[in-house]
Order: sequence, then C-alpha cells, then structure tokens
Amino acid sequence: MNLQDHWRGRARYTVFDSDGSHVRAVIDAWRADPQRPARLHVVALTDALQPGFHRIPQDDRQVTLDLIAAPLDTALAELNAHPDFVYLHGAQGTAFVRPLARLTALGARLESHGLDDEQRAALAALGFVFDGDGATFATRKPRLPSTPEPDRRALVLGAGVAGCAAAARLCARGWQVTLVERHPQVATEASGNLAGIFMPLLSRDDNIPTRLTRAAYLYALRLWEQLGGVGRAFDGDQCGVLQLSRDAGHAAVSRAIAGDGTVTPDFARWLEPIEAEALLGLPAPDGGWLFPEGGWARPGSVCEAMLASCGDLLTRRFGAGDVRLEREGDEWIARGADGNAIGQAPTVVLASGAGARQMAQSADLPLQALRGQVTHLAPEHAPQLPLVLCREAYLTPSAHGVTCAGATYDLDADPQLRAASQEENVARLRGLVSDPQVAAGAPLAGRVGFRCVAPDRLPLVGRLPDFAAAGATERLRDVPRHPGLYGLLGYASRGLIWAPLGAELLAAQLEGEPMPLEMALVDALDPARFVLRARRNSRHPAPNATDIDS
Repeated sequence: MNLQDHWRGRARYTVFDSDGSHVRAVIDAWRADPQRPARLHVVALTDALQPGFHRIPQDDRQVTLDLIAAPLDTALAELNAHPDFVYLHGAQGTAFVRPLARLTALGARLESHGLDDEQRAALAALGFVFDGDGATFATRKPRLPSTPEPDRRALVLGAGVAGCAAAARLCARGWQVTLVERHPQVATEASGNLAGIFMPLLSRDDNIPTRLTRAAYLYALRLWEQLGGVGRAFDGDQCGVLQLSRDAGHAAVSRAIAGDGTVTPDFARWLEPIEAEALLGLPAPDGGWLFPEGGWARPGSVCEAMLASCGDLLTRRFGAGDVRLEREGDEWIARGADGNAIGQAPTVVLASGAGARQMAQSADLPLQALRGQVTHLAPEHAPQLPLVLCREAYLTPSAHGVTCAGATYDLDADPQLRAASQEENVARLRGLVSDPQVAAGAPLAGRVGFRCVAPDRLPLVGRLPDFAAAGATERLRDVPRHPGLYGLLGYASRGLIWAPLGAELLAAQLEGEPMPLEMALVDALDPARFVLRARRNSRHPAPNATDIDS
C-alpha cells in the first residue's frame, strides 16, 4: 500500500521520517493528490540544525513540518505525535522500538530498509505485522481515542504579544477568534515598550530555559520572516545582539561552550575582547557573544502584523475594561463591568499578563508583576551603536530619534516614571559602555511596564488547573483542569520570542496535533506544575523561601 492510498478519506495525516530523506516527496505527493487529507503533518529527523525540536512554518497553512535534531531513540522518547506512516531507515539497535510502538497510530504503515533480524523481531513483538519490507501496526493493546474535531471558536483575553500570537496561530487553523482587550488598542501594557530585544540563551548544561528560549527564538525568526521580515512587516532591526561577559569567569565558561563545537556561528559566535571591541567601538575587556540574527522590534507593531494575518476570522473587542468569566453549559461568557456579554465561546485563552491575577479562575496561580522602567535617550545622550548591546542592562541602536536603555526590576506597583529608576538605568548603562559621563544631563523620559513573572521564570502554556479540586494529585496528567480554559502567561522579559511558540504549542494542544516541543519542555510549561509544587511545599516547607529569584 502506498502513501496516497493510505491517507485517502482522512481529515489529517501524520508522517514520521527517521532520516529526513522523504520530506519533500511526501509534501509534493500531498499537494498533487486531489483526494488528500485536509491537513498534513511531517515529523523528520535531521542533523543540520541546532539541537532540539524545530517547527518550520510553511507557505501552505495546511502543512506542518517539524525537524528534530536528535538521535532516533531520544527523539521518539520526547515526541508527542501519533504517525500514520513511518519511514524507518538506518536505525541502530532496538532501543527505538518500544517508544515507536507507544506512539504509532493503530493501522499505521511502516516502510523500512536495512533492518536486521533482531530489529524486525522486536518490532513484530510489539505489534508490527510485516509483509516484505513494510509492516502494519496492529497491536491489541488499548490505544488512546483520537481527538475529536474541536469547536473552533475562542475568546482570547489580552491583546499584547501573547494574545495577538494566540489569535494568529488559531486563525491559521481556521478558528473564529474574538480578541478582548481592556484598552482601546493593542500592546498597551507590558507589550507597549518601544523596543523589545530578541536573542537566545546559552548554558553549559543546555538546561530547560536554554532549550526553550532557543526553540522559541528560532521559531519566532522563521515566523516573522513568513510575515514579511523584521523591519518590513513590523518596526525593528535584525542588526545583531552583542552580549558582553560579566567578568573573566563568565568569559571562561563562554569559551568552553564555544569550544565544544555545538554552537554554529550563524546562531552565536564567541568574540574575544579584541574582536568585540573592533565590532562595537567600545571597551569589551572580557569579550562577549554575538548573536548575528538577534536584534530589536517594537512589540506593538509585531502585534499588529500578527493580527493582520488573521483576516476576517478575527473579531476585535477593544476598550472592554475589566472582564470576568462565567461558565454556562459548555461555553464561557466574558462579561464587562456592566454585566453585558462581550463574547462567548467554548474555549478561552487568558493572555492578559499580570491581569490574570484578578480573574477568579486564575487567581491561585503564583504570578507576580515586576515593575520595569525603560529610559528613553535622545541620540546625543547615548553612544550610537551598530547593534543591540547587553549585559546587566541593554542599549538599543537609535530608532526614530530614541535610544532605549533599561530596564529595572522593581517589586512595587508605581506606574509613574521616577528619577531613582532613571539613575539606576543610567548607572548600569555607564558600566555597560565603560563611560562614566554617558547620559549626563539626560531628561527623565521613558516608560513603565509590568512584567508577568512565575516563580521559576518559565512561561505558563496550556490548560489552567483547578486548584480547589486538585486534592491529593501527584501527577501532571491527573491535575483537574477548568474546562476549556487555557493560559499564555508569565512571559517575563522574553514575551517577544516566547509568544509565537507558546501560541503554536497551545494551538497544537487544542487541535490534537503533534507538539512543536519535546515533552520535557511541554511539561515544564504546564500551568498545573504549580499545583504539584504547592502540594510538595505544604509537606516540606522551605525556610525563608522567596517567590522571585534575584
């Protein structure tokens, strides 16, 4: 049975390719077949990218491509997809067999070449029935039921980068989205700064924040290019980011990362002091990392570009003021302060940042609002840089007559500009550029915003937990959830790059699609993690514990 015969009559179809050699042929065959499934998802292994999962946006919204840079058994262990067709070539050993059988859809076809007798026997023992070089998966073990087609109507609360990205990724799948915003326009609160920085993280142990930020950064760059590109589809510049080392010890760690050969120069390049100083025109005594594809963007313009991609599937309800949610039957109703309904849908996405703390259904989430004051400097008060410079602080190139420097991390709720925060930003700026006179006499100018931050500094992406009903729950999958209620929250200072991938992950969850991230990262972002942590902390309270690290 060939691929086209196998996918006939299906609404969606998933292909797993163990060496990536069939990707183009599969997509071309899908496009050429008038009886093709409505949606095609291809997951393929590759060795040509940064480590991890990579969702590659396609011009055809009905096609999704995931490339995974990992060994076969590692990729299968972290994959959340149920392939209907498997190309298996060049596999080593038998460690891949059990995770493949766990994932494969009942009735799926396997095409294999080069399997030895031990591998064929292991596959047969777990349900693959061979007929020549191919096999059909016919396990008798119970399988999870397929995800029913969702009712594609959603309310999204909040029109910052999180909410606008959610609207865009849902509309890309044909959802009708009502975007509710308390202010009259997009990006009025945390997303309202003139410039947001986009760059990845690096670490020796390639930890969860590093892996998440790398995946989000690369996905954002690809999605923005599809929208039209930084500086073209929206205001910004992919000018590069230079992250200076804090000290000699930090530089030594960075050299070790650069020396292990896992970081490609198009992603990040370590610059010794002489190279960094030549590029920057300023002192860089401990060198730094150059992220050549990084840069800055104005979040509000990114929001508008994402909403423009939604077309007539999007309804805007702006200037709505404070909103509360009520559940009636199988639907949520968003009501304004006057009690009138603003919108209604079976699915709600809370993307309102720190405002989610005021919603009854999300009030128990341990979110905190951190005040951030950005200083705006006229060109004569700041060095004119060819790229973004950062360390403990950041400095952008001048755009539209303004250079942005910042930002503070304050625990108070003062929304007004204040001189003390300006002085803090200027002091850090002077250390950054090694000039004690920079910004001398600059007037107080800038903006205050409030970042939404979780205790572990990771975003919250997924179904929101019902804390009151949690009981003695010990596992994420057993945590009770509010029906139809999801969150895109806790984006802290990285909302610009976390928002697109967070929205894509949420849309995949709603559609029952393969996840765009490895399951360890999906679990790390699950809002229900705080239910389990609350239980652990109640049994073993930590002395002098603090919610926010320094």
